[in-house]
Amino acid sequence: MSADDYEPISGQAHAEAGLPGPMIVLAGGVLVGAINIYLAASLLPTAVADLGGAGFYAWNMTIYLVAMVIATILAGRFLSRWGNVGAYLLGFAVFTAGSLACALSPAMAVLLASRGVQGFGAGLLSGLGFAVIRSALPPRLWTRGTALMSAMYGVGNFAGPALGGLFAQLGSWRLAFAVMAAVSAVCGALVPRVLPGRGHDRGLRPPVPVVSLLLVMAAAGAVSVAGVLAGTLAKAAGIGAAALLMAGFVIHERGSELRVFPQATYRSGSSLKWVYLTLGLLACGVAAESFLPLFGQRLAGLAPLVAGFFAAAISLGWSLAQIGSASVTGGRAVRRLRVLGPVLLAAGLLVQGLLQREETPLWLVAVWVPVLFVAGAGIGLAYPHLSVAAMSSTRDPEEGRRAAAGIATVTSLSIAFGTAVAGVLVNLGGASMLDSARYVLFGLALLCALGALTAHAANRTAPALAADRD
Repeated sequence: MSADDYEPISGQAHAEAGLPGPMIVLAGGVLVGAINIYLAASLLPTAVADLGGAGFYAWNMTIYLVAMVIATILAGRFLSRWGNVGAYLLGFAVFTAGSLACALSPAMAVLLASRGVQGFGAGLLSGLGFAVIRSALPPRLWTRGTALMSAMYGVGNFAGPALGGLFAQLGSWRLAFAVMAAVSAVCGALVPRVLPGRGHDRGLRPPVPVVSLLLVMAAAGAVSVAGVLAGTLAKAAGIGAAALLMAGFVIHERGSELRVFPQATYRSGSSLKWVYLTLGLLACGVAAESFLPLFGQRLAGLAPLVAGFFAAAISLGWSLAQIGSASVTGGRAVRRLRVLGPVLLAAGLLVQGLLQREETPLWLVAVWVPVLFVAGAGIGLAYPHLSVAAMSSTRDPEEGRRAAAGIATVTSLSIAFGTAVAGVLVNLGGASMLDSARYVLFGLALLCALGALTAHAANRTAPALAADRD
């Protein structure tokens, strides 16, 4: 399957006139999945009190995100097999079923399994959006299109904690999942009406990169296990195993014909690997939102609803900064934004860690919000331009489609690993919630700071990307 398999709407005026309906579905698919990444973050304290299983707090998020990663990798295969409409209907159906199962879960084990089903549907919808947008829009609109898609992560990550906090405040965590099932069902009903089902290769069954999938799953599982093991040495061993598995993934991908990422990712001198690494390090910073509601409730005594809004400041900054960033086209300015983004994100998380206190006074909580907003703005400044850099990395249609789909895979995979690592850091704090908060925020700040180096490498190896030439 290639980007040409999905016919672009011909004619500039006609294309722009026909885009609102399809873009609503594409963006809506990303949005419902993004909301549910952090909807559970605000609901989990209440759900754990009801179901038990506090030791698997981080697993609830990790299982969801690992399932998302698997689905984003397979999104292109579903498009080839069933076309646009069929693939999107499947994505919304799986997500709806998983959400209903979450709402009816009688025990933590069932909730974990249901979150996996829900995550698979969310990942499929996210992967489909980025896979289709490269062929649905002309190159000059890629920045705006990817900005809209990535903004849905920001909007969803803002709405998720807020909605989760509201339902937790009402003591109705099950109702939150039921509402998301209803929203997903409505979106699915719109698909046949607004989304074109064209696809030249519909009916084909492209091979699945099974070995790559297994290595990714094993690596994510190793980090998750590390989060619940007792003792620093055991936790370090789990992280080390995950690193080895990811190294095995890269080695396998370099020499295999069945790959998750484009061949250019592993080519010497290519900028694509640095672009993906920068996107991944930015996404790792978002993992802080999984635990910010917990810190807000335990350290500042915030109500669940208030803690949810507070935690969503990162995503609010992400979404609003992206509005202005998407209109920047000058080559030098774009390159600067790609480096500035990780710097702002790391600085915001670092300052937030320094501001953590036991029994935090309200005036200091008020300072938390703009700090986290600035951190999120770093993501919004860099993400759309990095996405376009990935989509512009090759002129080969098949490799271009794979590069575009890789954006969602890298984002989901990095949030999964970032969340799992944050879970390890939380447990390192032991009984001290203050120590846990500082470990998480300082650790993620260090990871995100590396993004400035990878962004600089991307700029240096590809000084004339498509976005820079326009």
